[in-house]
Amino acid sequence: MSQGPRRHIRIEIVDGVTVVSFVESKIVTEENIQEVGDQLYSLVEDEGHKNLLLNFGNVQYLSSAALGKLINLKKKVASVKGKLKLCCIHPDLLEVFRITRLDQVFEIHGDEQAALDKF
Repeated sequence: MSQGPRRHIRIEIVDGVTVVSFVESKIVTEENIQEVGDQLYSLVEDEGHKNLLLNFGNVQYLSSAALGKLINLKKKVASVKGKLKLCCIHPDLLEVFRITRLDQVFEIHGDEQAALDKF
């Protein structure tokens, strides 16, 4: 599978950490979730990024299937002995993480700089 342009995510390298921002405010359609997942997995599997910070500043809605992709991404990052952190999660979305107890699975920070300081 060829690596096409990243339509759903933006990448920035900050002090050796790959900061991923999401373009869309809603990650809910099956096609969108699949493409976002593929792009995130490719960062780890194909491009060798180990330390990822996912910035959810733009994201208002995330489906349960998208949460599953995040769990798989965490496993992939762990398999390469990297770190995965999340930041800037909208309060409504953060409530979903709390209800599903994913706030205990992922390291979540209020802002990007606080998360970067923990790498």
